[in-house]
Amino acid sequence: MLSNKQFGNGPRAVLVHGFTQTHETWVDVIDSLKQNFEVIAVDAPNHGDSCDISLNLESGAKAIGEVGFNATYIGYSLGGRFCLTLALAEPQLVSRLVLISTTAGIEDKEQRSERIRNDEELARRIEQIGVNQFIDEWLNQPLFAGLNNETNQRGVRLKNTAIGLSSSLRLCGAGRQQPTWSRLKELTMPVLVIAGANDEKYRRLAERLVSEIGDNATLKIVENSGHTPHLEQPEIFQDLLSNFISTQ
Repeated sequence: MLSNKQFGNGPRAVLVHGFTQTHETWVDVIDSLKQNFEVIAVDAPNHGDSCDISLNLESGAKAIGEVGFNATYIGYSLGGRFCLTLALAEPQLVSRLVLISTTAGIEDKEQRSERIRNDEELARRIEQIGVNQFIDEWLNQPLFAGLNNETNQRGVRLKNTAIGLSSSLRLCGAGRQQPTWSRLKELTMPVLVIAGANDEKYRRLAERLVSEIGDNATLKIVENSGHTPHLEQPEIFQDLLSNFISTQ
């Protein structure tokens, strides 16, 4: 079973982090929710204390469902792809769904193949240089320009392993995700889609997710935020999340 930590009591909310993170990325979110909810923060496959559990997107989603059972599922980036996969495969487990800076896959086959090649190169890079240097290179991307030394959670990310992160890229990279855009209307639970206003690519993806899902989906764009709204604008993010999962 995937490693996880549980907090609080009440309706259940399951938190699934992104690539290079662990369950600890959610510490502020957990503090904001645990008074009213039972919060389960998962270490995703190949991350944190689940670093030696290697699963692809489909089997990883199933493993997350086995930890969380019936719950609201909240996923950021890679975690969002896990949660979306679970909601499509086992919708009876997902009472509400929150997708943060995520996608339903790459539709173009050539682009998907290119992404697989790029992720393989990145996996080899991690194995070559180790976690410390890789995390510094990872955080130096324009995608994370909205983070600083106080908010980038470098120390949390360093708890991962080179073999775990490289395995995650090979098994769960965006190129390995089967595109599910045509299936999004199957989602009948309430869905909240969040993206940062400064994250142009994922803002557009968020807009499309909401359009494809339909009337049960809500779009929230977080101003003055890039790819990591839960870290860049934590108070705004926590209010959005709490309001959504508290609504009857």
